[in-house]
Amino acid sequence: MMMNMTMVLPNKDLLLMQSSSRPPPLLSIKNKPTRNNIIVVRATLVEEEQETMLTTKEKRELRKANRDSKIGTYNWREEVEEKLLQKPKKQFSSWKEELNLDLLAHMGPQWWILKVSRAKGKDTVERMLQALHKNFPDAEFKVFTAAVDEKTKLKSGKISVKPKPLYPGCVFLHCTLNRELHNFIREDCEGVGGFIGRMVGNTKKQINKPRPVSETDMEAIFQEVKEKQEASDKAFEEEHLRSLEANIVDKTGKKVVTGKMTKRSRKPSGPILGSAVRIVSGTFTDFTGTIKKLDKKRGLVTVGFSLFGKDTIVDLNLSEIVEEQK
Repeated sequence: MMMNMTMVLPNKDLLLMQSSSRPPPLLSIKNKPTRNNIIVVRATLVEEEQETMLTTKEKRELRKANRDSKIGTYNWREEVEEKLLQKPKKQFSSWKEELNLDLLAHMGPQWWILKVSRAKGKDTVERMLQALHKNFPDAEFKVFTAAVDEKTKLKSGKISVKPKPLYPGCVFLHCTLNRELHNFIREDCEGVGGFIGRMVGNTKKQINKPRPVSETDMEAIFQEVKEKQEASDKAFEEEHLRSLEANIVDKTGKKVVTGKMTKRSRKPSGPILGSAVRIVSGTFTDFTGTIKKLDKKRGLVTVGFSLFGKDTIVDLNLSEIVEEQK
């Protein structure tokens, strides 16, 4: 915007006043002699014209300087630089490289999670190990099933041991994985549903790429199995002692009851808060957990379970769970 002003001032009293808050505008002065020793001063305000003459980069730098002056001590550049440093760099140069399963061998021996049949999981694992040792004799394999051996005493006096898996349908395999081994386990091992991983690729092609379990998570799983096994053994010993006390016989041959006999309360129908349940559909099929919240009117339930050593809570419908039989 251009603004022209014509001022008539005496030649000796020419005065340009300056504002204290903003710099004085640039003036272009043209002297034109007139009668009676009066000079006509033509002042042109060119400040706005200069601003419009700035380049885009100069305008952006000017806005940044104004923003920094308003913010004060806060420096937004440092925050942006810190976020950029924390942002993980792109691991693969192209989507084809990301789909290359042979690159998994560069990670070395890792723990991987296999999905197996819940009903015949033990037989499936044994057959898979036999096939792996036969077809890959030079490779090393370790298998770990996170399960607790629960002991129960039968009427005949024998002790029955039944493994209870903490992660039903999941088996941990330790090996150096590559494309050949991956395809053999998926296609040639009966009862194996593949690896647990994540979808990678793009619209042209996508695959479920196996994701290894970190050493920290595996240590947590080992510790969890150890603690629950100790708790199960302790509970079995206490139950065995209680049964011995209940069957004490005196000299006359009569049983001596050491504790008070209480009537058994009627068990309510359906799951209740704190009861153990198993998920039968959805993403977390075959996982077992406990009920944290229950809304029978709406048919909703909140189930908490342990996923790879970490507590996880999901909201489900009552139709997606069944009560776990003891």
